[in-house]
Amino acid sequence: MNPRDLHLLESRPHIPSAKITERMSPDEKFQNSTLRPVAKLQDELLIAVFRNYIAKHKNMFYDLKTDERLKYIENAIQKDIKFRNNLKGIIIGQFTLEEYALYIRNSSALNKRMMNIVKERLQSNIQLLERDLTY
Repeated sequence: MNPRDLHLLESRPHIPSAKITERMSPDEKFQNSTLRPVAKLQDELLIAVFRNYIAKHKNMFYDLKTDERLKYIENAIQKDIKFRNNLKGIIIGQFTLEEYALYIRNSSALNKRMMNIVKERLQSNIQLLERDLTY
């Protein structure tokens, strides 16, 4: 394994709840071994990127109620292709070469899993997206 890959793997947080079993599908194994740790590692950056997205869209997010904010996050990830591709790049850029080879074999299904994880991370950190908590 090359030095870059070793460094990437060492920098990822361990997620005890992200179990890997023999009965899991390859996509689920990839999700738990790669996507979840990378998303957790990139958590602060994902929040900063979404804050920038809010600002570029005239801060309308801040005028919404909590349930509407959750839907706003979901819609931004599902419907804004440029934003979605930016988020994918933030995650994919943290893959090892081996992980990238696995990813490209089934990128469509793995992209869905990836975007669901990113959506969940942003929604679970919604309190960090308040206007007065700007970086």
